[in-house]
Amino acid sequence: MNIYVGNLPWEIQEEDLRKSFEEFGQVASATIIKDKFTNKPRGFGFVEMPEKEEAAAAIKALNGKELKGRPMKVNEAKPKTEGGNRERDRFGGNRW
Repeated sequence: MNIYVGNLPWEIQEEDLRKSFEEFGQVASATIIKDKFTNKPRGFGFVEMPEKEEAAAAIKALNGKELKGRPMKVNEAKPKTEGGNRERDRFGGNRW
């Protein structure tokens, strides 16, 4: 199961994220998303856990739990939608 983890502290490392989830079972990968221009963390990431039951237990236990002083937002990741991330103006239209 692919798990979304939000509200991460800026100084967190992928190994810290992995360790938080390994308490609940096997972790296939832990990735922190970084800005493509500055290479700084964007405050969220994804954890892949192969066993659905272990992933569900991790989500239940870690959602709202503090990691380095910030409460994490943890839930099952939704599939990426077709069309990507186009920025919208305040009226709902595309900016470009």
